[in-house]
Amino acid sequence: MASRANHRVLLACALLCTAALPWTDSSRLSAGEVQPKAGITAANFAVASGARLAGDAKQTRLILDLDQSITFRAFTLADPYRVVVDVPQINFQLPAGTGASGRGLVKAFRYGLVMPGGSRIVVDLAGPAKIANSYVLEAANGQPARLVLELEEVDPAAFVQSVSPESRAALRPATSDAPPATVATGTAPEPVQQKPATPADPRPVVVIDPGHGGIDNGTQSSGETEKNLVLAFGLALRDRLEKNGKYRVVMTRDDDTFIPLNDRVKVARSLNAALFVSIHADALRRTEGDAQGATIYTLSDKASDAEAERLAEAENKADAIGGVNLSDEPAEVADILIDLAQRETRTFSNRFARLLMGEMKTTVRMHKHPLKSAGFRVLKAPDVPSVLVELGYVSNKGDLEHLVSESWRSRTVASMAQAIDAFLAKRLMTAGPAN
Repeated sequence: MASRANHRVLLACALLCTAALPWTDSSRLSAGEVQPKAGITAANFAVASGARLAGDAKQTRLILDLDQSITFRAFTLADPYRVVVDVPQINFQLPAGTGASGRGLVKAFRYGLVMPGGSRIVVDLAGPAKIANSYVLEAANGQPARLVLELEEVDPAAFVQSVSPESRAALRPATSDAPPATVATGTAPEPVQQKPATPADPRPVVVIDPGHGGIDNGTQSSGETEKNLVLAFGLALRDRLEKNGKYRVVMTRDDDTFIPLNDRVKVARSLNAALFVSIHADALRRTEGDAQGATIYTLSDKASDAEAERLAEAENKADAIGGVNLSDEPAEVADILIDLAQRETRTFSNRFARLLMGEMKTTVRMHKHPLKSAGFRVLKAPDVPSVLVELGYVSNKGDLEHLVSESWRSRTVASMAQAIDAFLAKRLMTAGPAN
């Protein structure tokens, strides 16, 4: 542990050396229909009751029916081509499947909450297009209020010119009577604010990270979504760990929220966490065959196999689903010092992964190759032992039955808690009894 502490000091020095470097720190975003926060009541939220596309491959219009007028901000993004519409928090009561298919310039669109008080619509474009016009029509003549987005085809060069620097500004909370605030070009958004750790509490911090959330559903099958399955599991694991009082347990999300990958890592690092456990549930396309069982992943520069590489690539794209990639890192860091910390951290991560596999295999069906590695961004904290657990495949009937089973969840949570206890036993002895 002393060696690890020394590496933390070296890492801190390295990061201080780069503090003057320009970089963007993303503010925490949340998504999905969550319970109203303090000061924001459901009665204030506009209701979207319908959405439709009209037009052709030259000009396409997106129309959203609302029960009241709202303010909004719309902008374009590239790689891939998208249009993002930020609005005050909306209660989306759209028919199932809305946005799954496209027309004209629009391949598809999705929607959801991206922060308390603010929702987002992300329009996937078939090619470069500009926002020719955007406006809100007041309710009149028995027709509801409408948000209208008119898109027009352009060549790639013209599209680049249409991308506003402001489009990468941070979101700020918005209510139905105020527009989403914008940030002036060149102004860095505020950093994620975490509750300060309690100095008198010597207990190790365990961070549980339910994957996906909000506008990002993750994998889906038979009406079940990964984001809901892993949230239920993460909450059960938190409750189990909190019962014994040995740890301070922190969730990266405890409701249906969208959290950028970089912010998930920051939660663990800001709290000097002893362990970071990211919870997911994979799926395979029908053309890729069938697979079953739980898999435990650790970080590596080279994927252990093609499936691990595929999964890491898919998970690392999660931020793009929210519309804006908020994962900018410092352009330069003290690579040697960080590498020292990462080497030791990976040793701890691999040790925990083996302990976890040993506990889980007694109660849970495991993948035929249960220990794998790949370049998951969410595991890249250089000083926090981290693993990503794929509980099973929602594309496999047997695994899905387990994932929705409370008894299976209880057994699996118990095995994970056992592994965490074994891994952190030495640290608990050095920390002393909890207050």
